[in-house]
Amino acid sequence: MKNQDKQQEFKKLQVLLNVLPWYVEEFINHKLRKLSTASLFNYCHDYKIFFNWMIAEQLWNGSIRDIPLQRLEQMTVLEVEGFLNYLHYSLNNKELTVNRKLSALKSLFNYLQNIAETPDLQPYINRNVMAKIEFNEIKESMETRANKMEGKILLGDEYEQFRLFVAHDYGELNKGNKKIYNFYQLNKERDTAIVSLILGSGLRLSELVGLDLDDIDFNKYCARVIRKGNKEQFVFFSQTAMNDLQDYLAVRTAKYQVDKTMKSLFVAAPMGPKGKSRRLTARSVEKLVEKYATAFGKPSLSVHKLRHSFATRYHAEINDVPKLRRQLGHSSIQTTMIYTHIKNDDLKTAVDKMDMPKE
Repeated sequence: MKNQDKQQEFKKLQVLLNVLPWYVEEFINHKLRKLSTASLFNYCHDYKIFFNWMIAEQLWNGSIRDIPLQRLEQMTVLEVEGFLNYLHYSLNNKELTVNRKLSALKSLFNYLQNIAETPDLQPYINRNVMAKIEFNEIKESMETRANKMEGKILLGDEYEQFRLFVAHDYGELNKGNKKIYNFYQLNKERDTAIVSLILGSGLRLSELVGLDLDDIDFNKYCARVIRKGNKEQFVFFSQTAMNDLQDYLAVRTAKYQVDKTMKSLFVAAPMGPKGKSRRLTARSVEKLVEKYATAFGKPSLSVHKLRHSFATRYHAEINDVPKLRRQLGHSSIQTTMIYTHIKNDDLKTAVDKMDMPKE
């Protein structure tokens, strides 16, 4: 988002905050570093609906800005359930939308009880009614989850098309922009290796950025990673990923001015004349994938979706769920089972045959 757009979003947020109680503004300021202004604007919109409902139900006589902390502390479970029913039945909000608005309220009340404190170090509220309210249970079949995922991952020829786009086509696309082109030329081998390694192994983002040079076994085509639960595991990767990784390592020292003490596999260029190369951060990897994905025409593609893309392809070619579970580092096989529902062409073919005329 451009700076001008950010400023406009921030102004919209400030206008909305002007009609809300002071403690909401304090909460929003607390969240500014962590959430986008668009998300915080949605939070405030939800709070305005909630406070307006309180006034309409005569739970408070006065303006929204004057609703005191004590009134929130005294809210009952029945009152909150009444608000959720109002959202669902009067405003026709879907269960997922009701859950989102409830989540916004839970965040605010949690802040007031557990984070904010008075000058004498006391919480703003001692009783948090929102902690007693449960979210609507939304059950989604694996088929539904798989169908939603399918449009956001790489399938078929898209795997190699995206890899080649990062390795070559993005540069051709931006030859007319010297700044973008030069930055791409500096990082193209590294960026290609990153995308290729995720598509060729299914590594998590945290596992990828945590890799050191000596974690790579060039003979066995595997990488030593620390998985969730602090478990060490060796994860195999593809021949293509190995080729791209070696191309990157051939230029790593020269391009990034890396000294012998730098053990990080993926590094960022030094900042300034006296700067030193440093380990590439998770956010940097997210941003570079977002950049290429948007230019490729698939803006919903993310690092995690690349991992999903690997898993989908692996299952289609290997069809071994236990091995896929180990490769991905899933603690539960149920998590891995979702990939058995993506691109089920055999099922589609069987259904299509039902429409064929009988001989």
